[in-house]
Amino acid sequence: MPDPILKLEGVYTNIAQYHILQGVDLEVPRGAVTMLLGRNGVGKTTTLRTIIGHWRAHQGRILFDGEDITRLPTPAIARAGVGFVPEDMGIFADLTVEENMVLAAVSGPIDPARLDWIFAAFPPLKTFWKSEAGNLSGGQKQMLSIARAMVEERRLYLIDEPTKGLAPAIIATMARALKDLKDQGASVLLVEQNFAVARALGDSANVMDDGRMTWSGQMAELAGDAGLQERLMGLSLEAH
Repeated sequence: MPDPILKLEGVYTNIAQYHILQGVDLEVPRGAVTMLLGRNGVGKTTTLRTIIGHWRAHQGRILFDGEDITRLPTPAIARAGVGFVPEDMGIFADLTVEENMVLAAVSGPIDPARLDWIFAAFPPLKTFWKSEAGNLSGGQKQMLSIARAMVEERRLYLIDEPTKGLAPAIIATMARALKDLKDQGASVLLVEQNFAVARALGDSANVMDDGRMTWSGQMAELAGDAGLQERLMGLSLEAH
């Protein structure tokens, strides 16, 4: 098996007096979608924010493509090729869709072919290209948030609950776009509460509870074992 593109070794993260991550070990294979699953409040978002440098790991190491990024500031991690889609979308409401996208293209002008692909994945972004992002619907804002991460080819994408609170039709659009990204050979670490989406997109899965990983394996194994889902995540009601 090739070296993982991302590896967390015994990562602890404290926020104020709270011990959120308590020895997280995680590997993200290259060219695959790795799901990060678990109940609400177990540390999934904190894991992503620690990787991207928003929160600082108090202990342990984070290796990105073999390089130790544990102490790097967020802009340096982003320049190294990590794209981040936060749960709160992270868009500039007072700027146009176009301006949001231009700002996200850190290495220069947007590649026209890349933009055509994004427009095909998210047609409303083309329709509202010159409109202020604050006027978009919730689903359209989430499309813009993901498109900002996709505007350049990243070596790793960290995506936090992209389908949360969205209508089924918008969820289907999101899933298709993420499937396209996967088919291009992207490496993705994806937090997702919608188990149907996780099952459709995930290659491997890691389940968290109380700031630690409690299970790691193939997504197909988890998807095919209702008893395991219930034991790890309490999915007996949600999965139906």
